[in-house]
Parts: sequence; C-alpha cells; structure tokens
Amino acid sequence: MNIPSDLKYTKDHEWIKIEGDQITVGITDFAQSELGDIVYVEVETLDETLEAEEVFGTVEAVKTVSDLFLPVSGEIVAFNEALEDEPEKVNSDPYGEGWMVKVKVTDASQLEGLMSADDYKALIGA
Repeated sequence: MNIPSDLKYTKDHEWIKIEGDQITVGITDFAQSELGDIVYVEVETLDETLEAEEVFGTVEAVKTVSDLFLPVSGEIVAFNEALEDEPEKVNSDPYGEGWMVKVKVTDASQLEGLMSADDYKALIGA
C-alpha cells in the first residue's frame, strides 16, 4: 500500500498536497483499490467556492459511486481534465496523473486538522 509521507490525508480517503495557498486533491491508493476499476470521475464544481467536507464531485467504479469531499474550504480552480478520457489514471497513478482537483484554500488553519501519513496508516490498519 502506497502512502506517501509528504502528503496529508482525510478520513474520507483523500490525499492532499499543499503548495502555498493551493492544494491538490485526489483519492488514496487504498481508496482506489477498495473501489476497483474506476470508469468515471465527475467534478461539476469548477470555479465554485465550497466549505470543508462539502461534496465536490463523484468517482464511479464498476460496482459503486462514491462522493468526493473537499478537505478544506476553498475555490476549485482546476480539474484534471485528462480523467474525462482516462479515469483509470486514478487506479494506475493515484498520487500523480490521477489527481482530481486543485483548490485555492480560503482558511489555511483547516490544513492543521488533516491527518499525517502515519495517522492515515493507523486509520486503514496498514
């Protein structure tokens, strides 16, 4: 199970890469393996400002659909459009080409509440 130590995590199995006042968000290796083959990623919140834990999109696998929750409050400033044609990138490279959105953070103090890699490993029993 790949859980990079330089990222932050949520109980909803999203990873967060902090880059100044922006973050990149995707789902973890654990989440994609639990979902199985991903066939569609939908994000209709581009250019919208959402509160922490609001749904920013969905990921559809062969057997299920899961909501995607924004880890901190902010504006969705980019969507990985490559996922429209190749949603399987979430399975093959969840921390790289499988990223989902970039967010301009509006409340940086919320970043402190995110989980470390060790905390996430404990959550999933890794």
